[in-house]
Amino acid sequence: MKIEPMAVLDAYRLTPPLLDDPRGSFYEAWRLGDLTDATGQPFVVRQANFSVSRRNTLRGIHGTVFPPGQAKLVTCVRGAALDVVVDVRVGSPTFGRFDVTLQEASSGVGVYLADGLGHAFLALTDDTCMNYLCSTEYVPGTMIDIQALDPELGIPWRLDGEPVRSDKDAAAPTLAELAAAGILPRYRPDLETPAG
Repeated sequence: MKIEPMAVLDAYRLTPPLLDDPRGSFYEAWRLGDLTDATGQPFVVRQANFSVSRRNTLRGIHGTVFPPGQAKLVTCVRGAALDVVVDVRVGSPTFGRFDVTLQEASSGVGVYLADGLGHAFLALTDDTCMNYLCSTEYVPGTMIDIQALDPELGIPWRLDGEPVRSDKDAAAPTLAELAAAGILPRYRPDLETPAG
């Protein structure tokens, strides 16, 4: 398993080796020991979620306040998605920076994001299914919604027409607006591990 730091501090891309034979393929999606060694933080799964999206659906940017925070391991289990991690932690050395990963179900590539990072994706195929393993259970009122089309972020979505979005995501404020309102989580270097 290749676990490499991304351009966003405390985000990692996981690329498993695929074992092919006449039946198809097999891969190990993640291993607790390897992920803990790479991130410096044990990842305990407390909730698993799936989303199913039609092509050109844009979900996010979603984050969580501290407490409770929520680390995630996100993988595409059907179809393909353009997956994006955004550092939304005020005071982080990579605040406002993003990194993009092409996730295809056939590749097994996954993305781990620590507490305080934002996540979004664009479904590239119909019936795209994403799996989220989460470190905490969902707590109503703790979610942060950030405008995925924020021009200051400049995420290269490569949209094919108007994206399909929820009303909540379409109306989400920009990163700067949330920072000015004091809503975003703060970077906590005592609880995070620098990439590398």
